[in-house]
Amino acid sequence: MHTFSTLPVELVYQIMDHQNERTLFCSMQNVCRKLNQILSTYERYRTLTKLDLGGNGIGDEGAQLIADALRTNTTLTKLNLNSNRIDAEGARHIADGLRTNTTITTLSLSSNSIGAEGAQHIADALQTNKTLTELSLGSNRIRAEGPRHIAHALRANKTLTRLDLEDNEIGAEGAQDIADALRTNTTLTELSLSWNRIGAEGARHIADALRANKTLAMLDLDNNEIDDEGAQHIADALRRNASGNMV
Repeated sequence: MHTFSTLPVELVYQIMDHQNERTLFCSMQNVCRKLNQILSTYERYRTLTKLDLGGNGIGDEGAQLIADALRTNTTLTKLNLNSNRIDAEGARHIADGLRTNTTITTLSLSSNSIGAEGAQHIADALQTNKTLTELSLGSNRIRAEGPRHIAHALRANKTLTRLDLEDNEIGAEGAQDIADALRTNTTLTELSLSWNRIGAEGARHIADALRANKTLAMLDLDNNEIDDEGAQHIADALRRNASGNMV
């Protein structure tokens, strides 16, 4: 009986020709050393740079398969895992993969349920990961506690330039944590905090940070109930913003 490790390489290639990208990246990776060697020479796998698995309901188990592949993959740069029923456990797996991966630059985990605990796992990975530049964690129920972990990571991370935290109910408390990080962060250029109920108080915290921040160029505070008072805080900060290019 033949196994992948004993089949001729040409026949394994033919089998791979009939697999989708998800199977190639997840199910055929790390099965055995021989198959890994074959994968590394297979054209479709070697040239796979973008993988979109959004809306597939892969859950935490699927997230673990993805994370296992990330540890050894050296081609993938963009990964979309939106709307996949990934919880904190799945976020932990992805974070583990990010600690060793050296090619992923864009990761989207929006519309899952990683919560504050999952946000902490991702934030911990950000403190050592040196390649990720864009991260989307929108609609993940991280609430007020999640931003505290992310803010801690932003103080150490030197590569992240775009961060999406929209629709997470972070409130004024979460906005304050992010604002505290913005005072010293020197790499983030785009930040989305829309639909987070930060109110006028949260807007004040963000405004205070904008007076010191020199790099942020795009800030989205859409639908945050900041009212006239919050708008005034932001307007005053924009007059003194050090970057000179805030929109």
